[in-house]
Amino acid sequence: MPGTRAILDRLVGSFAAAARANRSERRALRLAKLLRTLISERGESSGALMARRSVALYNGLDEEGRRLFFDLLARDFSPDPDEVVAAAEAYRREPSPANLARLQRVAEPPRQEVFRRMNMAPGGTAVLVGLRQVLLDQLRERAHLESVNDDLTHLFGSWFNRGFLELRRIDWSTPAAILEKLIAYEAVHEIQGFPDLKRRLERDRRCFAFFHPALPGEPLVFVEVAFVDELPTAVAPILSRESAVGDPRKARCAVFYSITSCQAGLKGISFGNFLIKQVAQDLHEELPNLRIFATLSPLPGFRSWLRRQPADRGIASAAPIRQCAQADPPREPAGELRQPLEALAARYLAREWEDGHVLDPVARFHLGNGARLERLNWMADTSAKGLRQSLGLMVNYVYDLEDVERNHEDYVNRHVVACSAAIDRLVRLTEPEQPGTGGT
Repeated sequence: MPGTRAILDRLVGSFAAAARANRSERRALRLAKLLRTLISERGESSGALMARRSVALYNGLDEEGRRLFFDLLARDFSPDPDEVVAAAEAYRREPSPANLARLQRVAEPPRQEVFRRMNMAPGGTAVLVGLRQVLLDQLRERAHLESVNDDLTHLFGSWFNRGFLELRRIDWSTPAAILEKLIAYEAVHEIQGFPDLKRRLERDRRCFAFFHPALPGEPLVFVEVAFVDELPTAVAPILSRESAVGDPRKARCAVFYSITSCQAGLKGISFGNFLIKQVAQDLHEELPNLRIFATLSPLPGFRSWLRRQPADRGIASAAPIRQCAQADPPREPAGELRQPLEALAARYLAREWEDGHVLDPVARFHLGNGARLERLNWMADTSAKGLRQSLGLMVNYVYDLEDVERNHEDYVNRHVVACSAAIDRLVRLTEPEQPGTGGT
């Protein structure tokens, strides 16, 4: 009977799902048990063997097994609250070095030692980076795992600090496996295969990447640079495969037109700020003719910010602006909207803050590095992505090597954005006119 067959199929499916769940749970529990033993062992050879086994067990977990394992890490590998309170009370009564050391020891989550021991295994660093990538995907719905992420972030901040990073120039002689990864990872301006990549590696271009000894064939972040005569106003001439190859010894401007972080599991670990400054310094020494170090950058959050503005918010509420921002699919704005849109973009980049940083992620990166917000460029990227993100606008950030530290301090400590006079004028167009300052 068809009905009986359907019921039997459902029962078989339920039993199979239950068996898979039980198998996943057993594997997760076995891994957790092994890790408890691992962090209690002191023998070097036995520790190395168990580290390899723990990595192999983790790699063998399915999706459900990893969810269960993360739950165990959050629940069973946290500090003992009673021990922490007792150690804190002892230190409060007698703030001696011994009591401080005890407090630090019991306050550190055992998870951190778990990750340190797993990192001892061959390929352990890559496994932990991948583990964090999976963890970050789960955090959106499983906030109780934030403590596990905090521990990994803390450790990665030490393991991937600037002292361990190797800066390499990428050129056409770089191994093909790495070149293929650049094509796959590029997140700003898609690379259309090897002919496109070859043009980006010509003598009037540069590409640099940071590598880590534990991930020798994996770029962590890379930057693409073009040598041009003046501050660029559009990205198409830079990306064109048919453009003439220039002489870098005659160029005046080095343009950082693409910066891509490659490892999702290292999100939040800052490499790009070191990369930009190091590359600028190296290029300055290699090519003394360069006078300007700047970017041609997208405004990835501008259109979505504009769409969120309330109907009564100044020029953002004008009907043509709202129609332009809401159009789907987005289209090139009419020429008469240039000044109001540039003014709103300047405000978005320089005046819209959240949690101590400007809203736009690219602006946050460059301004936090000490760059100056220099110029907005009308219809600089009319690709579908450029219109979708920022209605075709792009921005130049200038890295003046003598000013970057002061600009950085102003941004971090005073929440002041270093801007050119042109940007300041645009921002003022969005501010309500004060009584007594003119007008009718």
